[in-house]
Amino acid sequence: MLIHGLLVVSLALSGTPAATTQAKIDCTKVKCLALTFDDGPGKHTAKLLKTLKKERAKATFFLTGKYVDQHPRLAKRIMTEGHAVGNHTYSHFSLTPRLDGEILDDIQAGKQAIEQATGRTPTMFRPPFGHTDERVLRIADELDLAEVKWTGTTHDWALKDKKKIKAKVLSLAKRDGIILMHDTVPQTVQAMPEVIKELKKQGYHLVTVPQLYGGKLRAGVSYP
Repeated sequence: MLIHGLLVVSLALSGTPAATTQAKIDCTKVKCLALTFDDGPGKHTAKLLKTLKKERAKATFFLTGKYVDQHPRLAKRIMTEGHAVGNHTYSHFSLTPRLDGEILDDIQAGKQAIEQATGRTPTMFRPPFGHTDERVLRIADELDLAEVKWTGTTHDWALKDKKKIKAKVLSLAKRDGIILMHDTVPQTVQAMPEVIKELKKQGYHLVTVPQLYGGKLRAGVSYP
């Protein structure tokens, strides 16, 4: 049965040592925020990972399968450094106009690309452009995937300005928020050191999406 809402249920996610450390954060007791990055991995991802490691922050990456095939080591590195990985389909086309079989095939292909590169099966997916409906969610459920959208989007692909992106992220920040960005936008990656420092000053713990929900997400549920 498909269920909407902020439900927390028992689907445990195994983690790396870095993820285990992150698991000590209880977002019911502290101020948490999830930074998410779509459309990679790409040529700017390594720089972003370096920043996240330096700042001891965790993030969630929704990877596009065709780029995972091009950069499998980067996809693996994202996982091993304790970040969460989700499926952003293989081809990055809008799902809602497509036939059921096309939707299933593209999500499945993205899932397989991530599995091959990382050795882990993603339990989350994000529909390209946020285009979804009951049919897309049903197919995600069939593939054992939770759907993850966002509470705020930076539109960084349009801004393409470091200062404007920083200001946008800070304006969108709120407890238990999920902010959409793109590690394919170089100005976003450039803005992250200052963004993360400021968010920490404001008392935020930067966590993965699964961590935001107690490490548990349910297939067929749309979050948030």
